[in-house]
Amino acid sequence: MMSTGIVVLIAIIALLVGAVGGFFLARKYMQDYLKKNPPVNEDMLRMMMMSMGQKPSEKKIRQMMQQMKNQK
Repeated sequence: MMSTGIVVLIAIIALLVGAVGGFFLARKYMQDYLKKNPPVNEDMLRMMMMSMGQKPSEKKIRQMMQQMKNQK
């Protein structure tokens, strides 16, 4: 039979290993996600507007970027 102290120690070690492993897995996942889906920046927004036939002004681009930031 194992004593209660050993069971608690094993549980704490398993929790720490799981937390560290989860952190690195989540970090890797987010890095891969951001490589595949980069966040929208001003240049991308300008290209999208030009492809829709609009001539974007700096003021309009800044307004749209601010609106996107406010939505988050």
